[in-house]
Amino acid sequence: MQEQQRDIRNEVSEMLQKGVAPSEIEAILDRLDPAVLLHTMFALDPDSQRALLAALTPHRAASLVEDLPDAHAADLIEEMPVAESAPIVGELASDHRVDVLAELDSDDAEAIIAELDEEDALEVRELSSYEPEQAGGLMMKEFASYPMSRTVRDVVHDLTADDIDYQFLTVHYIYVVVKKRKLKGVVRLRDLVFADPNKTIGEIAIPALTVSPETSMTKLDEFFAEHDIAAVPVVDERGLLLGIVRRRAVLEAIAEHAEADSLKAAGIIGGDELRSMPVMVRSRRRLAWLSINIGLNVMAASIIAIYEDTLTAVIALAVFLPIVSDMSGCSGNQAVAVSMRELTLGAAVPKDVWRVWRKEAIVGLINGLALGALLGAAAWAWKGNPVLGLVVGGALAANTIIAVSIGGTVPLVLRRMKLDPAVASGPLLTTVTDMCGFFLLLSLASLVLPQLI
Repeated sequence: MQEQQRDIRNEVSEMLQKGVAPSEIEAILDRLDPAVLLHTMFALDPDSQRALLAALTPHRAASLVEDLPDAHAADLIEEMPVAESAPIVGELASDHRVDVLAELDSDDAEAIIAELDEEDALEVRELSSYEPEQAGGLMMKEFASYPMSRTVRDVVHDLTADDIDYQFLTVHYIYVVVKKRKLKGVVRLRDLVFADPNKTIGEIAIPALTVSPETSMTKLDEFFAEHDIAAVPVVDERGLLLGIVRRRAVLEAIAEHAEADSLKAAGIIGGDELRSMPVMVRSRRRLAWLSINIGLNVMAASIIAIYEDTLTAVIALAVFLPIVSDMSGCSGNQAVAVSMRELTLGAAVPKDVWRVWRKEAIVGLINGLALGALLGAAAWAWKGNPVLGLVVGGALAANTIIAVSIGGTVPLVLRRMKLDPAVASGPLLTTVTDMCGFFLLLSLASLVLPQLI
């Protein structure tokens, strides 16, 4: 499989160098499985990726861009001449087009928008006016709508006509409107096919569930969890149909936020990283937090230096130091993950910090006592010293409560301070749980040192 992918990559590279006709390159790409095609794309260096997009027809290039992360697609498009990039952007679905343009510098985005046709440019500006995590920012403008007076026969004929381009019509509904845009109902395509062809679509339409353009991602997630439909129409206060939000778009947006937060929490700053990117760019993004972590780890290690005598007297404590800090860190990371998800979905806001703390403290108390009892019992069984078990177990229980309290509240506090919680929460949590874990274990041991020796 890897040999096949390498051969395909080399073949595509050679064709680009020779400047062969786009149809020949497309013929090669069309034979590839989508997964192999995506892997082949990423195996090329950025310059070759741009050359491939430029060599293909705009429609075919857009189909490749659709499968790329938005930030990576923007990086490629940004370095291409506007004459080459604008036709590709124009072929993207309206929601994806806005997402890619949002990743560009404003000047580059405006240059591309200026080259789009008037309708597409207006759509971009309209969709860009909404927050990206609201229904307006997630909706797409490709949908089928017809006046309620049209007959079923006319609509079916129109949908199947060769001169109608419904390449993005992945949602199997048509929307029934009056006065061109006021939504009156919805018809599933399968119901349309089996309906009396002489009836009007207004007669077979059913009331449509709708959302407003300001509906948050949290509400959309809850909406699709409650209703088994593939898309929901977005209407304004007058009931005018603005667009549709697909269930898939909401799930993808949530997944993208989670992925971005995961990368930031791992210390990769500056967006998506791919191994096809320049080495220095990747190195710089990773070093941003790694260098800071050196200082944070020195601070945590200083606690051990303060209690060096205690550690020397009871060497068994060295075994439990990483366990106490790591277990507490795991509990704290769970709290961070929940807070990050709630912030992303809008289920929590910075002012909820005390509510979040109360809920996390209760969970931390229960889990801390349970984990502390398990680790304390293990220490007692190992050394036969119940006092050691109480010290180790008590330190873990207390540090778990501290860890979940910090993990749950720090993302909200950082958001209030206009800082990125996905970037800073992890290092802060790690440092505090290490310092507190070391301090609690060694200070408790110092208080009962005679019973441990």
